[in-house]
Amino acid sequence: MTSPRVVVLGGTGSVGRQVCAAFAADGWDVLAVARSAAPHLAGTPFTALDITAADPRRLAELFGTPRADAVVNTAGGWGDTPEEMTYSHLRLVDRLLEGLALVAHRPRLVHVGSVHEYGPVPHGTLLREDVVPRPVTPYAQAKLATSQAVLAAADERGIDAVVLRAANMSGPYPPQESFLAALTLRIKRTLAAGEVLELSVADARRDFIDVRDVAAAIVRAATAPLDSRVINIGRGEAVPISSLVGWLIEASRFPRDRIKQLDREVRSKGGDWTQLDIGLARRALSWEPRIGLRESVHAMWSASTSASTGAGTA
Repeated sequence: MTSPRVVVLGGTGSVGRQVCAAFAADGWDVLAVARSAAPHLAGTPFTALDITAADPRRLAELFGTPRADAVVNTAGGWGDTPEEMTYSHLRLVDRLLEGLALVAHRPRLVHVGSVHEYGPVPHGTLLREDVVPRPVTPYAQAKLATSQAVLAAADERGIDAVVLRAANMSGPYPPQESFLAALTLRIKRTLAAGEVLELSVADARRDFIDVRDVAAAIVRAATAPLDSRVINIGRGEAVPISSLVGWLIEASRFPRDRIKQLDREVRSKGGDWTQLDIGLARRALSWEPRIGLRESVHAMWSASTSASTGAGTA
C-alpha cells in the first residue's frame, strides 16, 4: 500500500520542522520545501525553492509528481512594514494558489493562520471563528489577507483548503523574532555573563499552545472531512505572560537574587488578551491539546541548550 504524501512549505522553520516530524511519525511520505536546507531535517526529502519567486508551474510539479495528498503552508517571514509582509506572505500564497490551480487533482491545503488575525479584543472575549477580524499590525493584516485569499480560492477555484488559526506558540525551537525566543537568548547571555536580569513583564493574558500540538492538529486537518474552512487551534486558555516568564526562568535555573523586576510600561504587539474557542477543533478534527504549557516552556529551554551545543533535533 502506498503511503500518503505531503508537501510542507516552510519545512525548515520552527513550525514546519515539527509538521514534517508529525507527518513522518503518522506514516506519510514527506517533502520539505524551503529556500535553503537545514541540518535538522537531514534524512527528510527536501527541495530548495523560493516560493515567492517560483513559477506556479514549478509548484504544480511538486504537488503533482508524484501526487501529493496534502500541502501544508507554514512559510512566511516576519517584518515591520506592510511591504515586507505583503511580499513574504501574500505574494507567497498567491503563487501557491496559482500552482494548486494547475494540478489536475485537488490535494488538501492546510494553511496555518494566526490568532493575531482577529486583532485586539476586550478582556474576557472568547474568540470564535465567526468573530469579525480587525487586525492592526502589518503582520496580522498580512496573515489575514493570506487566509482570506485561501478561503476565496476554496470558494472560487474549487481548491480543497482549510485555515487553522493558531494561538501563540511555545515549545522547542521558536522563531527567533518571537517574544519567548528573544527572552530565552537574553536569559542565556545574562546567565553566562553573571549579570543581573532586568525584566519588564506585560500585564497581559494570551492563549499559548505547544507547537507540537499545532503540528498534530495539522496532520488531522490534512484528511478530516470538513464543513468549516476556518478552525481555531489553541489551548482555549488566557494565560498570564508572567507565568510563561516564570516557567522559563525556572527552566533556566537563573538565580533569583540576580533578577530585578522593573515597573515599566511594556509595548506589546500581541494585544493584552487572547483566548480561543477550540470547540470546533475538538469536533471537526477529533483533536485537543495534550502538552502542558509549563512542560512546553521547559522543552523550549532544553532545545535551546541542545541547539547551542550542536545536539538539536526536530
